[in-house]
Amino acid sequence: MNDNSNFNPKDLLKPLNMINAYAQGAFPMADENGEIDWYQPRERTIIIPNDYNIPRSLRKFIKETDFEYKFDTRTIEVIKNCADRKETWISEELIEAYKGLLELGFLHSVETYRNNKLIGGLYGIAIGGAFFGESMFSKVTQASKFAFAVLLKHLEQKNFVLLDVQYQTEHLKMFGTKEITFDEYNKLLDIAYSYDISFI
Repeated sequence: MNDNSNFNPKDLLKPLNMINAYAQGAFPMADENGEIDWYQPRERTIIIPNDYNIPRSLRKFIKETDFEYKFDTRTIEVIKNCADRKETWISEELIEAYKGLLELGFLHSVETYRNNKLIGGLYGIAIGGAFFGESMFSKVTQASKFAFAVLLKHLEQKNFVLLDVQYQTEHLKMFGTKEITFDEYNKLLDIAYSYDISFI
């Protein structure tokens, strides 16, 4: 994240330091050995919550599905499910660090249920009018897309300024992502932090 030789990435796992790092546009990832570092890509992918797209097929699915959603009821379980894959950047140490953000009220989840069973979801960090999306999982087809559509509508209703999805992917492109420079990104963050918005 920075070039200071005295910088210790582990210091940023303290809750208030994590929030400060996220607020500067940085995010953590653990490597295959569990070592955590922080990243600030010079090009960022975002979605503007009042200018997104829900694909037609997904809109049709949402109208017909028996899926239900909840916010912030099983957030750590969502994170653990996101980490439950062959290769993951979400280490046990990072999960423990996220618990501190949960206690401070910055960490949030959207959970997808069928018959009261958790089948998908996503999580991220909310600071002012900015939501920093981190990861999602799905145990049933469309469960994570359903959660993402719920998140987009929720952020729009709450007047969030931006949803940061970090990197462009084909999966996210269908929702109306935009790639912007880090300078443009920082200007949006400045606007987002002028808003006092509660995620819930």
